[in-house]
Amino acid sequence: MLGMTPSTEAAIAAVELRKRYGARAALAGVSLTVARGEIVGLLGPNGAGKSTALAILATLLPADEGDVRIGGHAVPAEAPAARRALGWVPQHVALYPSLTGRENLAFFATMLGVGGRVANDAVRRALTLVGLGARGDDKVATYSGGMQRRLNLACGLVHAPQVLLLDEPTAGVDPQSREHLHATIERQAHDGAAVLLSTHDMEEAERLCGRIVLLDEGRMVAAGTADELVGTSGLAASLSLRMLRPPPSDWLDGLASVRVLSANGTRATLVLDDPAAMPVLLARAARVGGDVLELRFDRPTLADAFFSLTGRALRDGATRPEAT
Repeated sequence: MLGMTPSTEAAIAAVELRKRYGARAALAGVSLTVARGEIVGLLGPNGAGKSTALAILATLLPADEGDVRIGGHAVPAEAPAARRALGWVPQHVALYPSLTGRENLAFFATMLGVGGRVANDAVRRALTLVGLGARGDDKVATYSGGMQRRLNLACGLVHAPQVLLLDEPTAGVDPQSREHLHATIERQAHDGAAVLLSTHDMEEAERLCGRIVLLDEGRMVAAGTADELVGTSGLAASLSLRMLRPPPSDWLDGLASVRVLSANGTRATLVLDDPAAMPVLLARAARVGGDVLELRFDRPTLADAFFSLTGRALRDGATRPEAT
């Protein structure tokens, strides 16, 4: 990727982003693209560089090195135009609690260059999108935490941006608000926005993101779909069995894709390099073991892949807080 220029086709394009804080490299050559209509997840433990990358893309922080384009506009040279093309939703709720939801949205619409009747329509549409149409005239101080998160997202999309940058938009919300937020984010992508989503929620990443970028210590560890990342990790599915009687020692002969992880009498835990071998395996277990009394199949998850690829859990690294 070194020396590569950003794609003019991608709504979000970053090439070889580098940022240092003293002796520490917050970003050490991160490159990514997001096309219109696509949701890309940005994952990594605390201190991986996610917030730094988002801040640079949002034009809030200059990169030391690298090329950035937002909506076709070069940053920082065309930062004002890039800001008009993007919607930024920070991790910490940025609302005025003494104002109503509608007044908050009207303020942000004005700041983003949307005024008059167009602004009124945009505010009404944004409230409806996040399921707050009936509470738009209530003060934000009366909103629950989940409702404030929903309004926080609405403020980032009130001007119908072609790029949406989201920093943990569902952190700490109730299930109902989380569903509203997910539906709204999916709707933005369906309508053509390019969405870059930073999250610690594996289920959220698997549901929303067509592709995922894994960061660790300022570097891109891997990128691809959730299934591709699991495949890259080298992890295999496992099968735990309890049979009626102990099987003979050679009962797995000929099954090259099956390996014994542990075995003790009637119990066995097996690694399946190819899950397609399971029907043959189960039929053989029933035949040589009398019957299969217990069965548990474990397929590697995105969280398993992340731990394998980085050696750390998503919220590990507390001794090195994330730069913002």
